[in-house]
Amino acid sequence: MTGTNDNQHRATLQRIARRVMLERGLVPDFPSSAVQQLDAIKGAATSADSAHRDLRSLLWCSIDNDDSRDLDQLTVAESLPGGAVKILVAIADVDAVVKKGSAIDDHARQNTTSVYTVAEIFSMLPEKLSTDLTSLNLDSDRLAIVIELVIAGDGSLTSSDVYLATVRNRAKLAYNSVAAWLEGTGPEPEGIGKVAGLDQNLRLQDSAAQKLKELRHTHGALNLETIEARPVFEADMLKDFEVEKMNRAKDIIADFMIAANGVTARFLASKNFASIRRIVRTPKRWSGIVDIASQQGFKLPGEPDPKALEQFLVAAKAKDPLRFPDLSLSVIKLMGPGEYVLEPPGGMSPGHFGLAVKDYSHSTAPNRRFPDLITQRLLKAAGAGGPPPYSNDELNTLANHCTEEEDAAKKVERQVEKSAAAMLLESRIGEQFDALVTGASEKGTWVRILQPPVEGRLVTGFEKLDVGHSLRVQLVRTDVEKGYIDFKKIG
Repeated sequence: MTGTNDNQHRATLQRIARRVMLERGLVPDFPSSAVQQLDAIKGAATSADSAHRDLRSLLWCSIDNDDSRDLDQLTVAESLPGGAVKILVAIADVDAVVKKGSAIDDHARQNTTSVYTVAEIFSMLPEKLSTDLTSLNLDSDRLAIVIELVIAGDGSLTSSDVYLATVRNRAKLAYNSVAAWLEGTGPEPEGIGKVAGLDQNLRLQDSAAQKLKELRHTHGALNLETIEARPVFEADMLKDFEVEKMNRAKDIIADFMIAANGVTARFLASKNFASIRRIVRTPKRWSGIVDIASQQGFKLPGEPDPKALEQFLVAAKAKDPLRFPDLSLSVIKLMGPGEYVLEPPGGMSPGHFGLAVKDYSHSTAPNRRFPDLITQRLLKAAGAGGPPPYSNDELNTLANHCTEEEDAAKKVERQVEKSAAAMLLESRIGEQFDALVTGASEKGTWVRILQPPVEGRLVTGFEKLDVGHSLRVQLVRTDVEKGYIDFKKIG
């Protein structure tokens, strides 16, 4: 095919993204009714009543991606006697502005999630809300739902609570710079130094998060690592893909959010409320995971066992860190996808196999995920002693719909990422690369080249190759519109 004009990279990918959104049944634009409602919203909801605690004086901070503008949560820590730590997680009160059944809510309910393509973000809520009026922005008073966790010295949760509050973000921080500071490889971020005591508070948060993580992994939480590549644009020209890595700052937020999501699920159960749970079922294709471990010289039991699987993953990462992301991806595919399910009062949902947690909702990103906004409304009603805002039948229908639309959104994101990868490589037809086999089945054999970290189909020379094998490949074809990248084996 003809090459893409450098100056049209982003525009071409945006056009592809909008096309694929529509093909997957997602709506790229807000309807006129939602736009009219948005025009009538003049400011953030700040008129707190007596039910809201005034927590604006605490050392709240946000930690997110460098370019994140939709800030859903803030965190702060407090040291308690006996080595315990109190963690507070503030979640933006989106429901205070976006009412159930409104035009904006109807659009959010349709797509159920923000769609993050490499070219454009299709926000679940209008940006006037998600990046401003319902975002926990720096130096702004905001209404929030606070999830309180008291963590013992061994990482166990000794008590918890959920309540309404007014909060104020003191420092907008980014994962990479905070992680480098915590790990001693970079300077203290400017935002930390401007707030007296925030440095000690963040170190306390880091310590508590590590204890939470250690305890979860003791119980069988899985140490998985996949390659997440972000596009690097210069102006509107795609230049490269940059690999995103896990780090200490991301761990703080991930571990606090996992704990907070467990608290919200148990809070609703304690109030005899139904909820939407996020689950990953016990793997039906466990035998495939056993086979992968066997190829690595590791014996797993015949029945699913998360603790044994975690031991294998730790050993595999230590043995071959280069191939570990691809092994992780194979295990994730065999584990099966996450899904949303109704948990009626007194119910027993399967839990989350990969996180080794039984009670797990999604509640910490209401600007970006509709299940979290549903959970927020349930939490507010349960805390106020009011009736549930959704019937069990509604929640069951919504859980199924959210699962389907989230799957569609992920397919859109992957499709546009493939088109971007094809665009990045279209001028390099004929070049050779070192590669790893990432998939091998009757449907085809897939390889990932190491630099840039891009996956494509192996169209010749795939006989007797299996996942994890190294090889040399030559790029033979790209198709930006379809996201196709084809390689052939060399030698």
